[in-house]
Amino acid sequence: MILPIYLYGSQVLRKAAEESALDDREGLTKLIGDMVETMHHADGCGLAAPQVGVSRRILVVDGTDLVDRYPELKDFHREMINPKFTFESEETSSYEEGCLSIPNVDASISRPARIRVRYVNPAFEEVEEEFGGFAARMIQHEMDHLDGILFVDRAAPIRRKMLTGKLMNIAKGNVHPRYRVKSDK
Repeated sequence: MILPIYLYGSQVLRKAAEESALDDREGLTKLIGDMVETMHHADGCGLAAPQVGVSRRILVVDGTDLVDRYPELKDFHREMINPKFTFESEETSSYEEGCLSIPNVDASISRPARIRVRYVNPAFEEVEEEFGGFAARMIQHEMDHLDGILFVDRAAPIRRKMLTGKLMNIAKGNVHPRYRVKSDK
């Protein structure tokens, strides 16, 4: 089922999400499936549960549509329950990021170039993987959502100031992306 994506200004995007209890496997499987469907419908490459109004530590990422630009993402699709960083490199990289919860806004964001993440997969197995390049960026962006952090919070102060008007319009619901959205307003 395609879910509405919560917009900038919604309280759920600013709260740290809670750990997901693993005893409701059917519910988690359905939520993850709905998140994947919602992400694809909105032409996104990542989505965190708070973005669909669920304050749980769950994220989905899919780079398979980006293989023309990033060939290493050919088979990159992950669904992560309760992800945690176990390593972040000192080396960083910068890239223009955007977000389904903040339509038509982008900013250059610096992030660790390599990360290692421990998480529970959809088969309810604990996994630890290392990621680099754009895969690492996608995961970090979505993990920020789980901590109530938005990519614009990491932008340079001058860029944040330049975005103030756009962000306020989004918070007021004055944006019309082609996918379903929801706002606290």
